[in-house]
Amino acid sequence: MSKAAEDDQHRADPPRSDLFRLLLAGVLVVVVLAATATAATLALTRDGEAGDTQAAREDVMAQTEQFILRSFSYGPDLLADDKTMPDYRTRVTEVITPKFAAEFEQSAGAAEQLVAQAGVERVPDVFATGVSSLDEDSARTLVAGSFTDTYTVKGTSVDQEPSPFRIEVDLVKIDGTWLVDDFNPVTGGDGGDTGESGQPAPTEEGTP
Repeated sequence: MSKAAEDDQHRADPPRSDLFRLLLAGVLVVVVLAATATAATLALTRDGEAGDTQAAREDVMAQTEQFILRSFSYGPDLLADDKTMPDYRTRVTEVITPKFAAEFEQSAGAAEQLVAQAGVERVPDVFATGVSSLDEDSARTLVAGSFTDTYTVKGTSVDQEPSPFRIEVDLVKIDGTWLVDDFNPVTGGDGGDTGESGQPAPTEEGTP
């Protein structure tokens, strides 16, 4: 091959270093695109998990509040002819587990007795609810509030001072629904006491 032909061939073929840079650039582009896609997928996954966790927190707090409002709210208007409160029992058992329902059925009679004999009316007020622990099928919440009792004394309604309470509530998830499985008063401070029935105990002041 002549010298001129060799020079033409060299000019036609790019240097090997240039080819290497082009190949390396192409590989880097692919790597960057793959990394970006992976990061986006991870971000979406984390966002989804965070959204699911927040939704679960809201569910357990809402169910906790429902439990307090249903179980600590009763009065003469709920009494049936047999001096029981069937509607009260029904609305509470809707938000608790079967295991807890067995205990509740035994203790609900205390509230029915108070209403039937002393005309007690109890109204709860929930101040705040928070989640202290949460996993896939169990949760624990804390709820603070107060309840106000009204007694009927010689035909006259007597309002009591609001009694504060702080309660720890355990929930479990059954068939996709959060249900209350147990609760206990948080002792100490100004939290209200609870009776043996599990209901906050009424004060003796104003009882007939």
